[in-house]
Parts: sequence; C-alpha cells; structure tokens
Amino acid sequence: MKLLAIDTSTEACSAALFIDGEISERYEIAPRKHAELILPMIDKLLVDAGCTLGQMDAIAFGRGPGAFTGVRIGTGVVQGLAFSIDRPVVAVSSLAAMAYGAMVEYQVDNVLAGIDARMAEVYWAVYQRSASGGMKLLDDECVCKPDETFIPESGNWVGVGTAWQTYGDELTARYDGLLGESHLAVFPKARDVAALGVIGFEAGEAVNADEAQPVYLRNNVAKKKSS
Repeated sequence: MKLLAIDTSTEACSAALFIDGEISERYEIAPRKHAELILPMIDKLLVDAGCTLGQMDAIAFGRGPGAFTGVRIGTGVVQGLAFSIDRPVVAVSSLAAMAYGAMVEYQVDNVLAGIDARMAEVYWAVYQRSASGGMKLLDDECVCKPDETFIPESGNWVGVGTAWQTYGDELTARYDGLLGESHLAVFPKARDVAALGVIGFEAGEAVNADEAQPVYLRNNVAKKKSS
C-alpha cells in the first residue's frame, strides 16, 4: 500500500508518505505559507522515497474543519493531484487526525480535540479508542461556544488543540473531574492523516477526486445527530 497524505487545515502545513507500513513526513508551522510549501514538501518526500506520484494507490487529505483558506488549499491540491494520476481520495477529519495523533503520542484512550474557530467558537470532537484499536466519535463534530461542547459521561480525558490554548480556563472548568491533562499547541499532522487514510481506504471510503469535499462545519451548524 502506497498513500500520499497532506494537511493544510490549520497553522501547520504537512505532507506524508505511507509506504508498506512505514510513514515519512515533512511538517512545518507556517501560517499563510501553505500554498508555497505543500507541493515542494510532496516532491521532497517522493524523491527521498524513490517513488513517483503515479505509484500511489490513493491520496488522503485533512478535509477540515479548520481555517477556511487552508482547508480550501488542501482540497484543491489533492483534487488536482488525484485527477493527474487517476487515483481515489480519502477525506480525513482534521479533528480525528489530532485525536489519533494524541492517542499514539501520549498513549491515551480518550481525547477532547478542539481547534480555535475564532468568533469565540471552537471546532470540537470527542474521540475514544475502540475495542478494535481504532477510534469512535462519541458525538457529531461541531462548531460551538466553549461552554456548549459535548461532555462525556465519565472517563479520564486528555484535551488537545488550540481551543485549549485560547479557551483553556473555560474548558478546564467545564471538564472538571474528567480532564487529566491538556496539550495546547497541537495541530493535525499529515502522518496521522496518512494512518487514518489507509484505514479509510481499506474500509472502502475512498472517493473520486471530484467527490472530495472540504468540511467547514459553519455551513451545517444546525445539523443534529439523529437518535
């Protein structure tokens, strides 16, 4: 399995290659430089790996939520690349990538993932490690006020993302008794998009390039989870 992954949904810009179980990545915190960095990152990864873009089985990308411009850049780049080699695309939630990365890095099972959405709101999702070793989303991803975020019934939770940096006091108070620790300067990474992209590809979630769409969340704020 060979898969290229990118993420430009936040201040971080990254690209990664998954080749037969091994992941290589280029990552940089570079606000407003995603458009100039992402293609050279991809080229460097391919050269270092001795691969060509045409050898990829699929391309994965961080489909948002996140910064509008960054999400749009990522979507446009991945569509162009996928069209050029006639390969499918796997869209991966940027919040899910953050949660997956936290589970791997901090060896935890419960993650409260949040990105500062500006306008006194956060992009939010609550993930828990599943019995199979994957992840399950406990409630819909949403954009909301910090004091409106979903609260799980129990457990020891780890907070990650810029939402905790901007609204740390409110969120810490809201999750009193549930929060074990928080990690503030955490962004989605392409290596985690790649890992989840492979899982999605194997689960049949890949789509044609023209069907790969960004997710901004502010477009569907009123959408509620069905019971």
